[in-house]
Amino acid sequence: MYKLNQPSLIKKAFFAYILFFIILGSQAQGIRGQVLTNEGEPLSYASVYVRNIGDGVPTNEEGRYEFALPAGIYDVIFQYLGYKSIIETIIVQEEWVDYSVRLEPQTYTLETVEVQAGKEDPALTIMRKAIAKAKYHRLQVQQYSMTVYLKGTGQLTDAPFFLKKTLEEDGLKLNEAYTSESVSRITFTQPDKVEEKVISIRTNGDNQSTSPAPYIETSFYQEKINDIISPLSRAAFQYYRFKYEGSFFDQEVLVSKIKVTPRSRGEQVFEGYIYIIEDLWAIHSLDLKTSLLGFQITAKQQYAPVAENVWMPLTHTYTFGGKFFGFEGAFNYLASTRDYEVTLNPDLVEVPEIIDEKIEEIPEGVKSTPKEASVFEQLASEEPKTRKEYRKLLNEYEKEMIKEEQEEPNVTTERYYSVDSLAKKRELSYWDSIRPVPLTVKEIEGYKRDDSLAVVEAAKMSDVDSIADKAKRKMRPLDFMNGASYSMGGGKSIGFRQNWTKISFNTVEGWKVGLGLFYRKTSRVKLADSVNYIRKSFNIEPELRYGFSSNQFYGKVNIRWSQTEGVSGITKGIEGGRYIYQFNGGEPINEQVNAFYSLLFRQNYMKLYDQTFIRGYWAHRVNSGFTYRFNATYADRRQLFNNSNYSFYNKPERVYSPNQTENVETTDLSFQDHKALILRGGIEWKPGIKYGIRNGVKYPISSGAPLLKLDYEKAIGSITSDGTSADFDHISFGIEHSIDFGVSGDLDFNISAGSFLSNDRVYFQDFQHFGGNRTVFSNFGPASNYRFMDYYKYSTQTSYFSSIVHYQFRKFLFTQLPMLRFSGLRENIFFNYLKTENSPHYWEVGYSLDNLFRIFRVEFGAGFENGKYLRSGPRFGIATFIQVSGND
Repeated sequence: MYKLNQPSLIKKAFFAYILFFIILGSQAQGIRGQVLTNEGEPLSYASVYVRNIGDGVPTNEEGRYEFALPAGIYDVIFQYLGYKSIIETIIVQEEWVDYSVRLEPQTYTLETVEVQAGKEDPALTIMRKAIAKAKYHRLQVQQYSMTVYLKGTGQLTDAPFFLKKTLEEDGLKLNEAYTSESVSRITFTQPDKVEEKVISIRTNGDNQSTSPAPYIETSFYQEKINDIISPLSRAAFQYYRFKYEGSFFDQEVLVSKIKVTPRSRGEQVFEGYIYIIEDLWAIHSLDLKTSLLGFQITAKQQYAPVAENVWMPLTHTYTFGGKFFGFEGAFNYLASTRDYEVTLNPDLVEVPEIIDEKIEEIPEGVKSTPKEASVFEQLASEEPKTRKEYRKLLNEYEKEMIKEEQEEPNVTTERYYSVDSLAKKRELSYWDSIRPVPLTVKEIEGYKRDDSLAVVEAAKMSDVDSIADKAKRKMRPLDFMNGASYSMGGGKSIGFRQNWTKISFNTVEGWKVGLGLFYRKTSRVKLADSVNYIRKSFNIEPELRYGFSSNQFYGKVNIRWSQTEGVSGITKGIEGGRYIYQFNGGEPINEQVNAFYSLLFRQNYMKLYDQTFIRGYWAHRVNSGFTYRFNATYADRRQLFNNSNYSFYNKPERVYSPNQTENVETTDLSFQDHKALILRGGIEWKPGIKYGIRNGVKYPISSGAPLLKLDYEKAIGSITSDGTSADFDHISFGIEHSIDFGVSGDLDFNISAGSFLSNDRVYFQDFQHFGGNRTVFSNFGPASNYRFMDYYKYSTQTSYFSSIVHYQFRKFLFTQLPMLRFSGLRENIFFNYLKTENSPHYWEVGYSLDNLFRIFRVEFGAGFENGKYLRSGPRFGIATFIQVSGND
């Protein structure tokens, strides 16, 4: 969210900034000490703010602070949430001044706001006005720059007993601190442009798994913080109860303490306290907690005035803690912001009096601004405004501002990130001079430990060591199964796919093995804008397989060219060979799952055919919202039969089913050998897709856009003279979408419909198939497949309609209990429906527990035909929040 306009000014400001810290590092004076409670307990991350210069530092975990200052007289404010702030005048001469203070608990008075039995809680009108002003405080600064010191300290406090020794051997010890520090200069420019320059960075260990970045980059004046409803959201009263707990004076302003309580405790809501400045209706400080996937998160912010009527965060502290599969850890993040440079929004200079029309009368003589006046004229009016009127004006103003400021249409956010060339080369003396928070004893010990380990690792990886150098180039024995890539230089590489999953069993081939390989050549050319690239790749991907019972060898090769430029790209290629495929090209049953059921239960759900084929394809992604593609396939297809009766399950009442599946629309001719020439074309469109820019490169933000699909395929029947080749026309339409209803829940649906416009000769390979499932394993994705439907019973060569709908609740049955909501548990329901011209009405309904142990999903449901019970059972899968991609 940040920007400086003139490049020359940026350079000057940057070098002046570096010079400032060099001078600062050479100074041998300032103030340092400890901030304590009356009982002598240290106050972690208290704020030490020098009012004369508008700058400050936080204390560390032990309550200690250190602030280098030139000689002078300073008014220093010591403050901490829940304690009385004190102002001390301190004289700094040529040496450090040791100055420790003790803060008394804050006392709150109820006399400043009328509180009477039966009257509305004063917190309600305070929060209504603060919510009405939230967008004002978000837009009142046109641009600001700040220096951010970020320190993250994490430690693993527990681990499964059988892994503790292994972790120690890898250098990860329990209850030892792992720390990272960075100093950045950040600039924000309306409406949502952030530029970050990392000046210095120092890390040890790896404590980045739970990052506070989404909290630091966003504001509590926004509707949501990392998908959590803000107490200042327009919808806040739907999710929170507010209680007035008193007021106090701080830095010459009256501050009200408001208790924030969720109407329904759990994830995606905050709980705690927010402090609001009277009349300005701005945030003074906050202390809120929430949970995410079962991890407990606490956020604290202390604000300070950086310009007239502008209060911005001075100190952010975040703590994360929780357990995951026997691992337990705690992470603390501190962000200290200073050196603010603020440019106010000239359109929002006036700060009108806000009238809560719900309980306050509009004063006589107050005239509303004429409706014909522009939004800018209305905002410039000094007349008091009702909450409703002011919110409407700010919404209109924001739309106008975005239209004016947006350089590219549909771009909603911009992020620029760079790292100074010296960022990782700073000496310890530099860090000692620039660090606003003294390190704790544990953090110092952690740095010493990891510095020594780094020396050892560097020696191990030394290119001077010829033995290590040879080892890096050596091919490992199992690379051909585990997958590996070997660079040939010049962007060329050759290697193996991961081939363990190509070992399996089916009744057609018996035991089978496979091998996937690749050759790849890539290149990229920087465009004239010095930011974007043209990326090109050429791939040759052979794949082989052999069945030991069928004694049949199969092989195919895919030759593919692709080129991308920004968000557009073209892919083209040719594929051919002789290979074996499932009738349903979507492969609804996994090879390993089919092998598991065949070997253990003598149930062979996978049905196969083979073909000798050649296919050419071409796809053009115009942008991230629109893609069209064509392909043409010529194939000689052959029917396959079972060749193996092997199974661990040998009871006589169960036999393998034939490879020719049952279907009401098929005959024996549907599976006969034949030839096919099929042309396919399709488009995919995501209307309303938005974009962001990261370091000048545009990327899609597609979460709010539905995916629309339109496909047409035609089989040309005249390619053979005997009239046996495939001959049909098939058109289909589909829509996939995920709708986020905030804290209420998420809706996912996948709806499709289509028809065979002609079906003179439709072989079973070309029927419209649907994603069935007869195993206990559920597919990835909440709205991907049916749960209890036969794989091929409802396949059709006529018209059809399919609908898969899934809804996830935040609170439903078991999640009425806060304990389960805090654990990350979710409850879902699903309803799926299918109808073809010749099938009964098939539908299924079910319920699931999601995010069990943060990773699993258990579903329960049943399927019905024309309202009659068909089958039911449990299904086990991966939590829906885990996204799995099958792309290489």
